[in-house]
Amino acid sequence: ILTARLTKACPINTRQRGFIRSAGCSRNLKLLQLLIPNTKREHRPLGVIFIDLVKAFDTVSHSHIILALKQKGMDTHMIALITNL
Repeated sequence: ILTARLTKACPINTRQRGFIRSAGCSRNLKLLQLLIPNTKREHRPLGVIFIDLVKAFDTVSHSHIILALKQKGMDTHMIALITNL
């Protein structure tokens, strides 16, 4: 229930693979495998970034998370549940 409501209030990018139920990162890897040869063939630049967000929630202020949920229109009951977690 919590995940469903959070996803409605704070939609995630369709390419995200962390912290969600999915087949893993195979789709993103396949996309990258297609992009590299295409950019080489077309002699175009390609930038790739891998971001490791280990302990990301330890570095974000809890008050900022709560404020963001309020700004996204999350109902007060759900915010209270998340605050108490």
